[in-house]
Amino acid sequence: MLTPVTEVDDAIVIEFKVHEPDEEESLQDTVRTALDQITEKNYDELLLQGIPADRIRHYGFAFEGKKVLIGQDEIQNVAVRR
Repeated sequence: MLTPVTEVDDAIVIEFKVHEPDEEESLQDTVRTALDQITEKNYDELLLQGIPADRIRHYGFAFEGKKVLIGQDEIQNVAVRR
């Protein structure tokens, strides 16, 4: 969790997951699992005490070997880094 330094900065909540082929079909599924975990475990609860909800960003990182998939809030907003 990264808290904003200034009033114009957003807060960032990050969850990292390693792709488990036995449990997930794709890296996209792993990203979705990471983003779901942020919501299910209320990771941004402390941030909401002083930061508006629309200024909190969620990122899910999925790893499989050297492949990385990063998703933000919605699975459609993903970028692949190899």
